[in-house]
Amino acid sequence: MSNEKEIQKVTLYGSVVNLVLVVFKFVAGVLGHSAAMIADSIHSLSDFATDIVVLLFVHISHKPKDKSHDYGHGKFETLATTLIGVALFAVAVGIFIDGAKKIAFWAHGGTLIVPGTLALWAALVSILLKELTYQYTHRKAEQLQSQAMKANAWHHRSDALSSVGTAIGIGGAILLGERWAVLDPIASIAVGAMIVKVAIDLLRSGMGELMEQSLPELVENEIIEIAQSVPDVSKPHELCTRRIGNHYAIEMHILIDGDMSLKEAHAKATEIEHRLKERYGEETHVAIHVEPLEEG
Repeated sequence: MSNEKEIQKVTLYGSVVNLVLVVFKFVAGVLGHSAAMIADSIHSLSDFATDIVVLLFVHISHKPKDKSHDYGHGKFETLATTLIGVALFAVAVGIFIDGAKKIAFWAHGGTLIVPGTLALWAALVSILLKELTYQYTHRKAEQLQSQAMKANAWHHRSDALSSVGTAIGIGGAILLGERWAVLDPIASIAVGAMIVKVAIDLLRSGMGELMEQSLPELVENEIIEIAQSVPDVSKPHELCTRRIGNHYAIEMHILIDGDMSLKEAHAKATEIEHRLKERYGEETHVAIHVEPLEEG
């Protein structure tokens, strides 16, 4: 099965789980009078929406190079990662605002309704399903080296964490009675804070790639070492690196004995290219400029 088909399969599985949880948690939130659970259902809705984004953009990102995209379509997967981060951040802001309004209402003498046990059960079911979905999606993302799938996996984990906070708030309100019903909206704000952290991490990663951020220093050092491991190659320099979706782009200059024939020099550059692709994948873009080594 191709990477694209495998990613679609995993994402479709997650989208089915999300759709079931959207309906279940919203109904449980309304019937159980839980603001935290309704907020949690909205989070699941954002999960479902981002599943659709991943399916769309991953399909585009796996298209081969064409006349208008010499480097392929990998950046579409990076764009999907960034959009997931934006969606998460928007969800978190909405949850913050809703929770703050209810806390302000309670602080001014208002009475909040104690959540029902149905809402608590919905939170517990959500924790189990979303953690299992996270584990499955993250494992597949590592195997397929898909940034968008990794981002989506963390979206599943953030939903599981939000349900943990929701369960604590709902459970505390149920056990302690009407006086502590405020624990429910407090839990929703705690959920929002966790989602913000995940969203910022995804946005930092996605925006870094879209702005042509270099690969990590450790990776660049390894690239230099690989180039230097080829006999007769000296002083790799002018190294430029970036990500194109889940692939690397590497450009560098190398020094080779000026008396070496063009055919031999080309063979050395090709050997470096083969070693880099063996290490980082066949889709790695490699461009090597050969310069004569001047003795003396």
